[in-house]
Amino acid sequence: MATTPLPLDGVDETMWLDVIHKMDEVYSQLVQDEIVLEEKNAELEDSQRFIFSVLSAMSDVLIACNRAGDIEQTNAALQKLVGLDETALQGMPVSRLLADAGSIAAIELVLAQSQMASAVVELNLIDAQHGAVPVDVNCTRRRDSLGKCVGYVFVGRPMGELRRAYEELSSTHEALKRTQQQLLHAEKMASLGRLVAGVAHELNNPISFVLGNVHALKRYSERLAQYVAALHAGDAEVPALRARLRIDHLLADLPSLIDGTLEGAHRTTDIVNGLRRFSAVDREERVPVDLNGVIERAIHWISKGGAPRFTAHWTPGPPLLVMGNAGKLLQVLMNLITNACDAAVDGAPVQLSITAQAGEEGVTLRLHDNGSGIAADHLLRIFEPFFTTKPVGKGTGLGLSISYGIIEQHGGVLSARNHPAGGAEFAIVLPGVR
Repeated sequence: MATTPLPLDGVDETMWLDVIHKMDEVYSQLVQDEIVLEEKNAELEDSQRFIFSVLSAMSDVLIACNRAGDIEQTNAALQKLVGLDETALQGMPVSRLLADAGSIAAIELVLAQSQMASAVVELNLIDAQHGAVPVDVNCTRRRDSLGKCVGYVFVGRPMGELRRAYEELSSTHEALKRTQQQLLHAEKMASLGRLVAGVAHELNNPISFVLGNVHALKRYSERLAQYVAALHAGDAEVPALRARLRIDHLLADLPSLIDGTLEGAHRTTDIVNGLRRFSAVDREERVPVDLNGVIERAIHWISKGGAPRFTAHWTPGPPLLVMGNAGKLLQVLMNLITNACDAAVDGAPVQLSITAQAGEEGVTLRLHDNGSGIAADHLLRIFEPFFTTKPVGKGTGLGLSISYGIIEQHGGVLSARNHPAGGAEFAIVLPGVR
């Protein structure tokens, strides 16, 4: 609003105009300062909201206190832990949040160390739900712009939840180990089942032979007893009885029956002794082993036990001596041969070619089947525990994994590939005996 200045002594109109102009400049500057102040206030509020959001999002507890140990600031994690809101915590001595005398002494020691830059202590904080909870606390001095200590910042992570999580993890791990042991036992029992099937079939022939001979010997003994009784009684019809009982034929047949029975018994003994040499699957002693015998035994048990259409093309050669455990190596060979039988296409006869040679790198054994081969995405996983392409209930997925581990324990390598001529090929390389 324009006003006409009143004339004053010694003040002319030009001077009044200068004063009004200066007042306008000051007003404009005040407006600009107010705008800048509002912008600064907005920035300050944004910073406060950001800091508050960070403090609220922290899972670790935070306490900021002055030099005397009185609380000035906390976060939501601490408030939830102790069951007190920010208003109740404001100005409270930090020692009142500690659950035992040892923790109070530890925090008092930290507050008394004027030269301390930072320290880590374990404190027991009051827990509104569990009574007390251990917390690993990092204690740091808080300084002003001049570097003067104005208080402390305590940041800690409650260990109770971590310990509970660790206990749950440990319990789950133990359960997993028990399950793994059960599956390993199931795989061993499956291998033992295949072995027992072959042994039972192999023992059946000599035992049946011996049993038949024993029945014949029993009938012969009854005839001989009847004939000897007649001789002792002085029976006049002894010659006729001799002919009717076919004593001459019986006496002639006895040596062959006895020899056959002995042969069957010896064959049974040989089978049992051969089985005994390969029965110590879990024993760790290492002795020189000829792989020719292990391969023959594996082919023998698998062909007798559960693969009537199984044909192995294998010709034993010079000794293939390796240091190892015959029983465990037999388990590997039986597992690989069984896999070859399972890989047959549409029920086709199983054909397995086995070759072996000794060289500078050791003894190399290759098994090549006539199956459909191994899918490209399975080659990298074929030796993983529990990986299997068989239907549910047909395999544990541990056979190849166990075989890989056994060969590795023997200082060797077990690998797989698709053969250029078709089918899968497994290769075993073992250190030779020098």
